[in-house]
Amino acid sequence: MIGVIGSGSWGSALAIHIAKCQDVMLWGFNNEDVESINNTRTNPRYLGDIVYPENITATTQLKEVVDQCDQLVFVVPSFALQGILQEIKEYQRPGLSFINATKGLEHDSNRFFSTLIDELFDYPVQAVLSGPSFASEVARHLPTAITIASKNERDAKSFLPLFHHHHMRVYLNSDPIGVQLAGTYKNVIAIAAGISAGLGFGCNARAALITRGLAEMTRLGTSLGASVETFLGLAGVGDLTLTATSTESRNYRFGQFIGQGLTKEEAFEKVFQVVEGANNVINMKLLGEAQGIELPIVNEVYQILMENLPPHLAMSHLLERSAKSE
Repeated sequence: MIGVIGSGSWGSALAIHIAKCQDVMLWGFNNEDVESINNTRTNPRYLGDIVYPENITATTQLKEVVDQCDQLVFVVPSFALQGILQEIKEYQRPGLSFINATKGLEHDSNRFFSTLIDELFDYPVQAVLSGPSFASEVARHLPTAITIASKNERDAKSFLPLFHHHHMRVYLNSDPIGVQLAGTYKNVIAIAAGISAGLGFGCNARAALITRGLAEMTRLGTSLGASVETFLGLAGVGDLTLTATSTESRNYRFGQFIGQGLTKEEAFEKVFQVVEGANNVINMKLLGEAQGIELPIVNEVYQILMENLPPHLAMSHLLERSAKSE
């Protein structure tokens, strides 16, 4: 049995996919969601009327999942993952392995979650899952390609049976730092692209933000030892393009609302679900400062969300920067 930690839209979508070939135990913190999945085979709060297969069992008991599942898939908001990992450490047993599909960094120390997992569990089998993948499409069995990254190829391959089947194609990657950074950074650029759309700007501005955002992401990533190729792959330009061009993206929608003049709190309320980019922008700003890397788009999004800079002024700041080589 496979354990999926997180019963939101992305966790549920992955559970539905994995359930095509393995039994799944799905952990959620919300009793109503868990009861709905077990009793009606739906979770309207996240996936509408999409039906959960009968071989998915939902629970609110984390220890139950750890006791019964050897492979755990983490799919919770980044702010919650550290606490969940620390609780799992109390229940840990030989043979556990982890794959992290949460996009973000640890909030208190700004560490990558792969680093935190290594520290907590004494270098276990672990990998990272990322790539351009809207939950609603995965749950509806539409074609999707993703990346599984690990420093150890054998670890990455151990998770292939969970994901590489039916409508999902998996590519392997040996750069978990680059994959994690890309999955975090793209959320911030998606907010910027949404703000641009909310201000009434066109496709030219969005293309510029995506391209220059990719350049920022790559500069920061390579300063941390990541591979340039990672940012040109599914976890990089693939996920960035998807997230920064569609209203299906909660980060993009959140940015749109900000660009239209809503407050941050009002935008959160309209999106309803967690907007990772609003937290990720803090992570990326701190990481850029620590590495001495200039990140103009991240800095402007940070000022909009954390210092109440009017969005139109932030866009003016970017346009008025001195001319330079690409």
